[in-house]
Amino acid sequence: MIRIRKAADRGHANHGWLDTRHTFSFADYYDPDHMGFRDLRVINDDRIEAGRGFPMHSHRDMEILTYVLEGELEHKDSMGTGSRIRPGEIQRMSAGTGVRHSEYNASADRPLHLLQIWIVPGTPGIAPSYEQKSLPREGLAGRLGLIASPDSEQQAVALHQDTKVYASLLTDGQAVVHELAAGRHAWVHVARGALTLNGHELRAGDGAAASDERRLELAGLGSAELLLFDLR
Repeated sequence: MIRIRKAADRGHANHGWLDTRHTFSFADYYDPDHMGFRDLRVINDDRIEAGRGFPMHSHRDMEILTYVLEGELEHKDSMGTGSRIRPGEIQRMSAGTGVRHSEYNASADRPLHLLQIWIVPGTPGIAPSYEQKSLPREGLAGRLGLIASPDSEQQAVALHQDTKVYASLLTDGQAVVHELAAGRHAWVHVARGALTLNGHELRAGDGAAASDERRLELAGLGSAELLLFDLR
C-alpha cells in the first residue's frame, strides 16, 4: 500500500527570514494524522534568508540529519563542532543526553535551502556526537546511494536506529529499484523535480509512505532528487 502526502498539504509557516514546510507535525503545526511515520519524526523543508538562521537552542534524544539543497549552512554546537554543510554532503548530529547548537545561512547574499530530518533513536540517553561526510554525485546518479545507516557503510553517516537513508539523482526515464524486506516500511521524499513511485506521480515536496510493498520502482520525470527511508 502506498499513501501519498502532497506538498501542498504540509504544514507551512513563513517567519520572513524562514519559509518552512513541515511534512509531519512540528512546532505550532499540529496534525494528529501526521505525527511521523514509523521512526521518522520530522522532515522540514527550510528556506532561510541570507545571514539569518537559528540561534543556539537545545535538543535531546533525537538523530538529526541535515541535507543541503542550495547554499551553505554554518553549524556550531556545544560539543565544540564548527562546520559548513554544502550540497553533496550529509550531516548527522545525535542529540542524546542533550546538545545545544546554532544553524545559520553562511552567505551574506544567497538563500539557503535544506531539509532537516529527525529520526527517533533506538536507545535514549546516548552520548551526543557529530558526523559529516561527502556524498560523491557519481554515487547518487542513477542509483540509490546509502547516506545514513546503523552500520555507517560506504559514505553513510552512522545512525543510532535501524533505519537506512538513501539519496538518488534521476534523469528523465531513469529508474532505480529498492527491495523492501518483509516487515519493513519506506518513506519517499521528493526534494526536487518529479518522479513516479510504482506508477504514482510525485513532485517536489511530495512524500509517500509504503507498507506491505516488496518492490519500489522510482523513475525520473525530467530530473529528480529524492530521499528514501527504509524503516522498521
